[in-house]
Amino acid sequence: MQTKHQITNTKKLVLGAVLTALVAVLQLMGSFVRFGPFSVSLVLIPIVIGAATCGVGVGGWLGFVFGAVVLLSGDAAPFMAVNVGGTILTVLAKGIGCGVAAAFFYKLFEKYSSILAVVIAAVVCPLVNTGIFLIGCRLFFMETITSWAQAAGYGADVARYAMFGLVGINFVAELGFNIVLSPVIVRLLNLRKSEEI
Repeated sequence: MQTKHQITNTKKLVLGAVLTALVAVLQLMGSFVRFGPFSVSLVLIPIVIGAATCGVGVGGWLGFVFGAVVLLSGDAAPFMAVNVGGTILTVLAKGIGCGVAAAFFYKLFEKYSSILAVVIAAVVCPLVNTGIFLIGCRLFFMETITSWAQAAGYGADVARYAMFGLVGINFVAELGFNIVLSPVIVRLLNLRKSEEI
């Protein structure tokens, strides 16, 4: 007979595996979900769910899978053409960072309210993802981003181009979907867990 600890570990393993597959599928299919001219990635939702329900290890793992799929799918090709090492570092750091940060902030605020904790994790995840992306752009791709800004009509205003041309609507849409969907799904998973006890 399995102990309660073994059952909990098995459930975390299974949920982590399902969320891993979901991260891969959502990232591969992300270009089909559009908000105006921008594709909207829903991949951060399972990362927040895994971080909140399974902890920092699963959150970091899901972020790593997200980054690996971005690299393997060709989504980062424009950046890979400029700086392979900088692209790999930026993409993996932003993925792992957003998963770890979501788990950390969930754990930090869970004692006050699990819903509040999920909402904060849902906000932190895209903030960290986008923040590390922008830092990577600054460190590794500034010359390229400057030329893209000029070609897009932003002139020398690279910061405005980065905020509105590269991340703008996509970030806002990801943040909105995360804030709305992540708490609902985590609450449903927690209700299911409490029914089984």
